Amino acid sequence: MVEAKNGRALRTATQLVHGGTLRSQFGETSEAIFLTQGYVYDTMEAAEARFKGEAPGFVYSRFSNPTVAMLEKRMALLEGAESARATATGMAAVTAAMMGQVKAGDHVVAARALFGSCLYIVEDLLPRFGVASTLVDGADLDQWRAAMRPNTKVCFIETPTNPTLEVYDIEAIAGIAHDAGATLVVDNVFATPMLQKPMRLGADCVVYSATKHIDGQGRCLGGVVLASEEFIQTHIHNFLRQTGPAISPFNAWVMLKGLETLPLRVAQQSASAARLAEFLAGQPGIERVYYPGRDDHPQRAIARRQMAGGGTLVAFEVAGGKAGAFAMANRLEVVKISNNLGDAKSLITHPSTTTHQRLPLEQQARMGIRPGLLRLSVGLEDVDDLIEDFAQALGG
Repeated sequence: MVEAKNGRALRTATQLVHGGTLRSQFGETSEAIFLTQGYVYDTMEAAEARFKGEAPGFVYSRFSNPTVAMLEKRMALLEGAESARATATGMAAVTAAMMGQVKAGDHVVAARALFGSCLYIVEDLLPRFGVASTLVDGADLDQWRAAMRPNTKVCFIETPTNPTLEVYDIEAIAGIAHDAGATLVVDNVFATPMLQKPMRLGADCVVYSATKHIDGQGRCLGGVVLASEEFIQTHIHNFLRQTGPAISPFNAWVMLKGLETLPLRVAQQSASAARLAEFLAGQPGIERVYYPGRDDHPQRAIARRQMAGGGTLVAFEVAGGKAGAFAMANRLEVVKISNNLGDAKSLITHPSTTTHQRLPLEQQARMGIRPGLLRLSVGLEDVDDLIEDFAQALGG
């Protein structure tokens, strides 16, 4: 942690500019990009000691790298975690957090409302290796309790969910998991570390697609796993070291630059998202709006308790089903059609035919993904321009 000279701990925004910085002998202002595969040792004895872990230092950039280490330290400071490991993508982080904890014969429980690739890990990949899985309604605590088994090792949720923005009670689910001897992994990408701190609510591990808000400008891929030092060393460190989903040092540097402006971006995007949600809710062509900051959100009380804001995403249903949603989205001029999110540009997607298209329609319906549903990631444009863009698209 960066401290002032009098020992005073510095606040989050300051840590995101200065925390974890490693400077070379040149004293550079901006963090250096160490684009190197390997490292040089003064002696064979020094190499031996470093490989044994008896001496500090880097040995190979698949294992660790100075630029990546800065990102990991800064993310740990932001999250309030003891340790972090960066990965090549968000899905690499999710896979490591899950597979690093289980073996054949174990059991995992996950909320049904997950991103399509996360569902693949739980429903398809883990069972191939003898790890059974159960999906539950994430908002129904009784279903969580009923799903627990003696061999349950991991519980997994994302909250708010993709794409219907359901909000789950992290503290309650963590308690159920711990009572059963399991851990809780939380995908916190929609809330961002600025608006929600799952570890303070009892989560054992938090994962991010750094591709989203942490980069924030649609440039690079990356992911992060955060937890206690014991958790990282026991479940994550060796798994990543041996399987190799290492983040590029250049991408890690881009993420470091993104973190410097994360508080400003998330605050502005969230404020704009709240205004857009209010506008959309009053339009005749919109059947329903989902936004955790609105009083009509089904889990508004939980969102108010565990989130510092409503977030940067809005989901809404357009009258006329798929045809109505497509027609409205195709008329947008400022907002762009893309399946990404967390960008400085406002992006809209149709989950049923993109992010969740591999799921049968019956399963989509159970998750609340209806044909007219659109997911909007609000960017940094002037919110009045965004409102005017939706007004003309809905009036089409």
